Amino acid sequence: MLFLLIPVKDYLARLAEPRSLMDIALVFLLVYGVLKLLRGTRAAAMAAALGVFGFLYWLAVNQGLTTLEFVLRGALLYIGVAIIVLFQTEIRQALITFGNRFRVPFGRRHRGQFGESIYDEIVLAATTLSSTKTGALIVIERNVGLKGIVDAGVRLDAELSYDLIVSIFNPASPLHDGAIIVRDDRIAAASCFLPLSLNPLLSKDLGTRHRAALGITEDSDAVAIVVSEETGLVSFVRRGRIKRALDATRLRAAIYRQLESRPGRSDPHGTEAEEVVSA
Repeated sequence: MLFLLIPVKDYLARLAEPRSLMDIALVFLLVYGVLKLLRGTRAAAMAAALGVFGFLYWLAVNQGLTTLEFVLRGALLYIGVAIIVLFQTEIRQALITFGNRFRVPFGRRHRGQFGESIYDEIVLAATTLSSTKTGALIVIERNVGLKGIVDAGVRLDAELSYDLIVSIFNPASPLHDGAIIVRDDRIAAASCFLPLSLNPLLSKDLGTRHRAALGITEDSDAVAIVVSEETGLVSFVRRGRIKRALDATRLRAAIYRQLESRPGRSDPHGTEAEEVVSA
């Protein structure tokens, strides 16, 4: 018994060292960050399945279940690749979030890029298009550049205005199909085609515009405004999550909250729940 107590005492003494406490705190923060990213996403269910897989392997080793252990050990060779494939969207979002929080001080930032008049131009254009049930997709670039998408569209580099947005999405316009990319206070390109979300939980009621908006916000930190051609409803999309049926006031508040607010500042417009539209 004394032999067992000595290592425990040594372990507890080592645990009280500042280096050990820092080690535990870092592991806690890492696990907490991963769980926070997975919460409410499809990755949570996949992570639970991987946890069950790990538990079965541990059970097979400890209980001498040779056949099960042989099968699971073969699968372990591919588990690293499987994690990258299954969690590629979540890994990308985590790296984007990490990069934005620890950005080089002299690096370019897009927060606070717009003045109030620009908000009004976007909101007024979206509500006008909504009243006529004219489909539209407006993507606002933030810290992650969308150069590849801009280059594949029709480059404009034009000053953003209500008239220009409404003109672009006029069904008679050759540029109405696709999205416009807003960079700073200018429309960088129009008729841009975006990657569609592959989330299997999305409602079948969502059309191509909504899926494209969800796809671009899953792949980057951009935000998107969608006007439905079928219903005229205005939606706001960020990080693969969507707010639907917004009026002008709520739309402007959502844009302000994402582009103007900074970490640690209170939101002057309050908070509003987001939804992932499921089937």
